[in-house]
Amino acid sequence: MDCAEEVMTLRRELQPLLPTETRLTFDVMARLMLIDGPSIETPRILEAISRTGLRGELVTERESTRESAQDVSGRGLAVATASSGLATALGFCLHVRIAGVSAAIGGEGAGVLSAVPSQSIWLYAIAITCGVIPVLRKAWFAATRLRPDMNLLMTLAVAGAVVIGEWFEAATVSFLFASSLALEGWSIGRARRAVAALLDLSPPTARVRTGSREESQPVEEIPVGTLVLVHPGERVPLDGVVELGTSSVDQAPITGESVPVTKQAGAEVFAGSINGEGALEIRTARASGDTTLAKIIRMVRDSQARRAKSERWVDRFAAMYTPAVLCIALAMMLIPPLAGLGTWSEWFYRSLVLLVIACPCALVISTPVAMVSGLTAAARAGVLIKGGEFLEAPSTLRAIAFDKTGTITAGRLSVVSVVPLSGHTETELLLRAIALEMRSEHPLAKAIVAHGHTLGLTSEPASDVRMLAGKGVTGRIDGREFWIGSHRHLEERGQETPEVHAQLESMTRQGRSVVVVGNSEHACGFIGLVDTPRPAAKATLDRLRALGVGHLVMLTGDNRGTADAVNQGLRFDEVHAELLPEDKVAAVKDLMARYGAVAMVGDGVNDAPALATASMSIAMGAAGSDAAIETADVALMGDDLSRLPWLIEHSRRVKALIQQNIGLSLATKAIFLVLALTGRANLWTAIAADMGTSLVVILNAMRLLRTRAD
Repeated sequence: MDCAEEVMTLRRELQPLLPTETRLTFDVMARLMLIDGPSIETPRILEAISRTGLRGELVTERESTRESAQDVSGRGLAVATASSGLATALGFCLHVRIAGVSAAIGGEGAGVLSAVPSQSIWLYAIAITCGVIPVLRKAWFAATRLRPDMNLLMTLAVAGAVVIGEWFEAATVSFLFASSLALEGWSIGRARRAVAALLDLSPPTARVRTGSREESQPVEEIPVGTLVLVHPGERVPLDGVVELGTSSVDQAPITGESVPVTKQAGAEVFAGSINGEGALEIRTARASGDTTLAKIIRMVRDSQARRAKSERWVDRFAAMYTPAVLCIALAMMLIPPLAGLGTWSEWFYRSLVLLVIACPCALVISTPVAMVSGLTAAARAGVLIKGGEFLEAPSTLRAIAFDKTGTITAGRLSVVSVVPLSGHTETELLLRAIALEMRSEHPLAKAIVAHGHTLGLTSEPASDVRMLAGKGVTGRIDGREFWIGSHRHLEERGQETPEVHAQLESMTRQGRSVVVVGNSEHACGFIGLVDTPRPAAKATLDRLRALGVGHLVMLTGDNRGTADAVNQGLRFDEVHAELLPEDKVAAVKDLMARYGAVAMVGDGVNDAPALATASMSIAMGAAGSDAAIETADVALMGDDLSRLPWLIEHSRRVKALIQQNIGLSLATKAIFLVLALTGRANLWTAIAADMGTSLVVILNAMRLLRTRAD
């Protein structure tokens, strides 16, 4: 199974045999047909597949069985093609030696006028048999079902050429058509290997540490929570968290990041990434089937079922085009000679030429190869696209809505101001805050502790620490009670003065999150934190505007002051603050009503409804929630906003390339249609032109595999 036409044939034959609730899907890249439903009668399914001219087998060991089946079918077609070519060449040389070059090349009606030597006929017959055997059953199936396809067109053309004595041209058509099938299989195979290369990113085994012992185990057998050792230069076997060691890790295969990232205790690592100069001990966080790499592989494979508009258009066109060509060829064969405009053999030959050049092979293959190449190139660049339709969609975007926290900003707070009060110093204030927040997982707490560590400040954790839900934390430091909390908690304690209130309101208006530190007597001071825009945010927005995405909007649940502070220098066209999840959905719907094609970019669980509402949804994949990634059509695996304009440019490249391929295919058909009508084309030049067109559109599409993210 190498093309969409075979998929349509299988679907038409098998769907009536399956229960209505059964789901039938196809993975052309893996040559797999997946049937999901009750009461599946395997022998009946295999028999139905056999009727179409294809061969099926039940897959049990998915990877090994699939590869062996591909190797056998590919070798068989290669042998048949080579045999056909060799027999054609030998027959032609013998024909030239006996009858001369002009007689061997032939032409319109030459087979009727001059006999072909019997020795050459035998060689030509061998060439025809080798070239036609791979498609004969498919052609018979198409004829009996009255659903003409390219296999039937070629078989009729070859048979017709033999009938009128054009043995050389029949042999040449057989060889070139077999070559085009082999070429199609090669192109799909190369794209398939590009996807399968992702499988090689993750090592099959890992070093498991148990006490002081190390042993190698298959990654499929390693449970979550196991400690594994990764030496310098090795690939990380499973997703996990660093327990011990420091090293730079190349995450480019997963996230597309071009620069290695420093990893130390507590940092997350991905299966398939490459360890640098230091040894790492990693506590596994996911099983082998649930790693980020495994999800990428599944999504790239599954994306083949989500077909683009261009692919669906080509399929519909080919379904109408092939029967129409047969009717035109029949009319060309009958009407002119009946009208006295030429001989029967002359117009019969021209109708055969029309059948050959009308073969929609180049047209049908041009779009799927481009889509697979485009999806694979995007995955290599750290942009995971879940289907061909989502590869085309970015080219038409006119507006994009962005979540703020974790998307426009990194979602990591940093301390920007420390304001001591009541005679305290900055150091005292930070030491008390660190002691209270030492064991907290809250983002504000982590930011304060990290800031203290950068200043070289350390403190013993506070004792008797208690959480105040929605307000803060209390604890004892050196026997005295201290607390850390929000502005509202300060007000509730009755410790706020008008001067302190004014300062806190001023910091809030500047977009800062403020925490207050105090004791039972007074406020000791407050600490201001901000979540700054990602370094690439402004350049990304500027590039998007340059690409014609004219309306950029920021959506956030934060207060207006924080939103306006983040927007300084970014120049969003609209900023909507203090939004609940349902408010984000309403904002996206409003944008769609005004601009049509709208994308939503987000990372959190609260973004999932808005992502599902937008024309196209894009998730920040590395730090984004599983809900956002599962909902989104596209995931930016490196959390790199600069990939967003790259995605739009890549989408436009793919779309332009598909249009080029379709245009070239149709133009070639039109030119040779005219040549066939006027008697200026013969069978072997027609099939050579069709094969040449197939080669050009395939190579043109596969240029996308060389695409790199800049």
